[in-house]
Formats: sequence, structure tokens, C-alpha cells
Amino acid sequence: MILSCDEQGDFLLDPALLGAKLALDERELRRRMRLGQITSQVEIGIGDDEGLRRLTVRNGRSVWRAVVDAGNNLVSEECLDL
Repeated sequence: MILSCDEQGDFLLDPALLGAKLALDERELRRRMRLGQITSQVEIGIGDDEGLRRLTVRNGRSVWRAVVDAGNNLVSEECLDL
């Protein structure tokens, strides 16, 4: 899977695919995003992880985490229920 970015370098994720990762349908995902219940974070790798970025999207206790390389290719991903 290759992720796309906008002009500012922000990741663009398909809401249907992201919703599936968080066990939500697209409509519910968008509703929760509007309410600020879905949060995201991007971390830039340093040292041995240079060139990688880790994306974390949270919905309450559900988390989708992905590692992306410099070409925006998905290297690894996991879904967690904290």
C-alpha cells in the first residue's frame, strides 16, 4: 500500500480504509473526526529509523499504527485495543 500526501506533506488516508482499521464505517469515522474524537500523530524517525515515519491514529482505546518509508510505502502496521 502506498499512502498519498497533500501539498503540505500531510498524509491523506482513505476514510473507508481507515475506518475499517478502527472498526468503524466511513460515516461514523467522519462524524467522530468532526467531533474531535479521532486524533492522529506523525513521528519522524531518527538514527536507525531515519527516513521512516510512524503514523498513529486513535479512536478512544482503538489505535492504528503504521510505519511508512520515504517513498510513502507502508512498511508495517498494527491495530491495537488499549
